[in-house]
Amino acid sequence: MASALHDSVRSARRRIRRAQRAAGRIENTLRRIARPLQATGFPYRAPSVPRGVEVPDDRTALGADYDTEWARRPVPNAIRALLVEGPLRLAVRQVASPEILGVDRLADLCDLESSNDRVQPVIFAPNHHSHIDTGLMIRAVPSEWRHKLVIAAAADYFFDARWKAAISALALNAIPIDRDATGRRSADLIRDLVAKGHSLVIYPEGGRSPDGWGQSFKGGAAYLSARCEVPVVPVFIDGTGVIFGKGAKRLKPGRTRVIFGAPMWPEEGENTRRFNARIEAAVTLLGDESLTDFWSARQRAARKENPSLSGPEVTGWRRHWALTEHRRRTVAGLRRPPERKWPSGI
Repeated sequence: MASALHDSVRSARRRIRRAQRAAGRIENTLRRIARPLQATGFPYRAPSVPRGVEVPDDRTALGADYDTEWARRPVPNAIRALLVEGPLRLAVRQVASPEILGVDRLADLCDLESSNDRVQPVIFAPNHHSHIDTGLMIRAVPSEWRHKLVIAAAADYFFDARWKAAISALALNAIPIDRDATGRRSADLIRDLVAKGHSLVIYPEGGRSPDGWGQSFKGGAAYLSARCEVPVVPVFIDGTGVIFGKGAKRLKPGRTRVIFGAPMWPEEGENTRRFNARIEAAVTLLGDESLTDFWSARQRAARKENPSLSGPEVTGWRRHWALTEHRRRTVAGLRRPPERKWPSGI
């Protein structure tokens, strides 16, 4: 028995030595193959770095640095046109069933005297309650602007991963923009696109509504309008918050309404803050028009009595209750929240 154990140990040692010799031969072969490359320098090898010098990390080329120029070349443009006129149109119709109003207010932006039927590039400034808003806007914008429409998308959300950035750029013609402030790089990019005839959709609220009510407008649309010398078209979108609001787990198909307002230009000497306040007031007016009618909304606007999009100045359940009552008066959707009733017998 001792002899058999001794033979087994010797056999294991022989196998280990054979494996070591084979690994050594492979290593020597790789060294001979790589030896000619050792004398090869830049650009086939990384450049040498002097001692004491810290090399900065490579830029990720994501977020606000993502280059979307490739998405506006002929082939991506053709793919996007097929998506917009096919699957996107069908999906919006099935999910949102939009009613589109106010398109006639944009007629003056078309240069009818031009031989090529050129239209004035514009900045569309809608309120924002859902991811559905972007597809709805692409569907609702008249065909004169639709196929040269650029979407200003949050750089930290839609461009934080390569796959997400590529889909956003290809399917939506989106460009990255900071939520809080429009940087010079983004502004220069938008100005160049506008000069080439592109129009822009930008959400002045900066992001989706967290509770179903509107948020204060930021000055991005007003600033870009003055910088690019193009008008702002206020837009009110009603109903998407119920269909797929922020935090929702599933779609609730329903009805929506998109109302375009009259184009707005910055007045002489008007700063960004005041122009932004006028844009917010115009979207608020359209929201009142959606609830009531054209004439009544403008009468209240003259008295500065249009209902605020941001809702009542209350917190907690009272704010949610007010939102429920507000949505009962709108085209919020086919599946509306159940009507609450006070308990009887009290």
